[in-house]
Amino acid sequence: MNSLNILKDNKQKLSYLYLSLSILGAILPMMANFDFAMEYGNSFDIKSFISLANANPAAQSISRDLLVGASAVFIWIVNESKKLNIKNMWVVYLGTFLIAFAFSAPFFLFLRERRIIEIENK
Repeated sequence: MNSLNILKDNKQKLSYLYLSLSILGAILPMMANFDFAMEYGNSFDIKSFISLANANPAAQSISRDLLVGASAVFIWIVNESKKLNIKNMWVVYLGTFLIAFAFSAPFFLFLRERRIIEIENK
């Protein structure tokens, strides 16, 4: 728990932790998406992808959990970004749908921490 307190007091380190998670959140899902495209045809067949994401109860659970959780967090991201007047939000919005929510949520947190640092240093 002490390591988490260090991050709480060091917004700079916390922001870079979020950025690192964002990079992983882009790479890992994209690797799986490329594997999917290679195994099920050279294009990304969204119908097949959704079908496989709901192929069994475990996959349904994860898919539905992500859908509801990501939807709620995305709404919060939009509202929070407007409150804090965060720049470059287009990257988050597009990234959510073109890359992965695992990329855009931590990237938003990176941008948010950087904005809070900026506000505190005024």
